[in-house]
Amino acid sequence: MSAVEPRLMQRALELAERGWGQVQPNPLVGAVVAKDGEIIAEGWHAACGQAHAEAAALEAAGAAARGATLYVTLEPCAHTGRTPPCTEAISAAGVARVVIAATDPNPLARGGAARLRAAGIEVVEGVGAAEARRQNAAFFHWHERGSPWLALKLALTLDGAIGGTGGPRQLITGEAARAAANRLRAGFDAILIGLNTALRDDPLLTVRAQRVRVPPVRVVLDSQARLSPGSRLLSTRVEAPVLVFTAPDAPPARTWALEEAGAKVVPVPRGEHGLDVAVVLQELAARECRAVLVEGGARVAQALLAEDCVERLYLFLAPRIMGAGGLRVFDPGPGTQPSAWQLAGHSQHGEDLEVVFERDRSNQ
Repeated sequence: MSAVEPRLMQRALELAERGWGQVQPNPLVGAVVAKDGEIIAEGWHAACGQAHAEAAALEAAGAAARGATLYVTLEPCAHTGRTPPCTEAISAAGVARVVIAATDPNPLARGGAARLRAAGIEVVEGVGAAEARRQNAAFFHWHERGSPWLALKLALTLDGAIGGTGGPRQLITGEAARAAANRLRAGFDAILIGLNTALRDDPLLTVRAQRVRVPPVRVVLDSQARLSPGSRLLSTRVEAPVLVFTAPDAPPARTWALEEAGAKVVPVPRGEHGLDVAVVLQELAARECRAVLVEGGARVAQALLAEDCVERLYLFLAPRIMGAGGLRVFDPGPGTQPSAWQLAGHSQHGEDLEVVFERDRSNQ
């Protein structure tokens, strides 16, 4: 592999990020057209239903695409969906070589690499594969495992607290970190919290940091249907749906009141750590919630970590100490062992540090 290949694929990955919050249920995809290591044109999948990254890049390149190399973060599709097959556009443009990061896991769309080779185009696969899979982790998880992909977002003090044990909500991080955390929501199909967080914070759970094509469903785990019908979640139900999971023995009058206020109430069995997590995930999958961002609180986070179904951690660390009265999440368990996680990245937001970990399942 020449030194230029990873650099150009990295640029394609950067371009793919521009589709964040706009392409679901499609994956993020970026593409670069280059000759002799120099970029001729760029493209990305900007929104669901619009041109795919390859087509956008080739249109920008025009006649200069003939004899060039196309770098693309996901295998070009070989089927007709909302748009024509990208393999046809690549062949028609006269591209001589295609470098692909990751093979498409979608059985309806994959096969593009083989079709390009059959058309006489040189194809190289696997350049930047790990980064491409990480970028579209929920997409790969859904097609390979058939279940929602869960990420847990927490704001933490340096001594591991997510807040105090009582009283009103305490803001841990600064404004820049909170804006970055809000932007995360745009790339998810559902935002999930527990009842205690809903009662204490009365959150909106809406995306405010950027435009979003489809607002995420707001999900509350509420075994006894104690969520207030007058909560901000339900008063803004026209902005985004509200889904409440309860236990089968939740008081009928309270479940009726939530439904009258606009919530969709779904009873699920109890499990070892509250409501049965496996059934909750099945219900979310049935509603096409492929990527779920968990925003608390402590009991929900602990339950999901104990069940070992969290695939990514977004930890926003603030330079402060909570002390002995702090509420903490990371108790010993299968999902909290240091060996279970790999550092995937970090970034600075004002005084706060965002650290991202990926669940390591290589030994499973």
